[in-house]
Amino acid sequence: MLEFARYDAAKRIKGSVYLAVGMSLLATFAVWAYPSYSEAMDMEQLREAFPEPMIQAFNIQTMASLEGFLAVELYMFGWVILLGLYIAYSAASIIADDIDRGRMDTLLSMPVSRPRLALERFAALGVPILAVNVVTPVVVLVSADLIGESLAVVDVVALHLLSIPYLFACGGIGLVASVLFDRASIAQRVALGVTFGIYLVESLLTGTDYEGLGAIAPMRYFNPNEVLINGTYDLVGAAILIGMMSILIIVSQLWFVQRDL
Repeated sequence: MLEFARYDAAKRIKGSVYLAVGMSLLATFAVWAYPSYSEAMDMEQLREAFPEPMIQAFNIQTMASLEGFLAVELYMFGWVILLGLYIAYSAASIIADDIDRGRMDTLLSMPVSRPRLALERFAALGVPILAVNVVTPVVVLVSADLIGESLAVVDVVALHLLSIPYLFACGGIGLVASVLFDRASIAQRVALGVTFGIYLVESLLTGTDYEGLGAIAPMRYFNPNEVLINGTYDLVGAAILIGMMSILIIVSQLWFVQRDL
């Protein structure tokens, strides 16, 4: 059992190490940059200097504390946007790549169903998701301590735990694209475009009469500001993200079963 999940997980280890190192470097830079910014200027004036659409898009609440600074510079940019796009892009090759390269017929000649194949390969995304969320919080906490700042350990850990269902939901978008298109390159571009598009829709429509349209966006249910600044954890949002991921997986499996290869 889980042969495909184990095989794909093993293939993702090297890339996951690089991803964890890269995000850790971004975290280190963000933490170490904060004292320079806070000493050189009024951080609230810095926030006010941003255009209103940018404040809304990045949900900038405050930059006068390390928590607020990291919420914007590391988590809104690094986790919500960069990692969300990366996971969606990575998931878009799960099925489409083997179809594109002519390997899918060989795989399906084995005693494995299409839904199982899609699910196990999707599960292998847990390797990069877990790797980056295990290594980076340690780097954040240690870096903050080295510059003489304190962060609530529970809040940082909770933030990374809550990001896991968010990233899997973004992966679900990529999985849908992977079963819709035969060419991996097209599936990946579509996954990137859709993920970034719904992020813009959700951020720009917040507070308008069309705010309800943003309910389809995973980004609505993962808010780094609420965790780091206010110390509140949206468990309902996490449950919605898990449900969203499950629906996207089921839709992908059903489409994969019905389509001709």
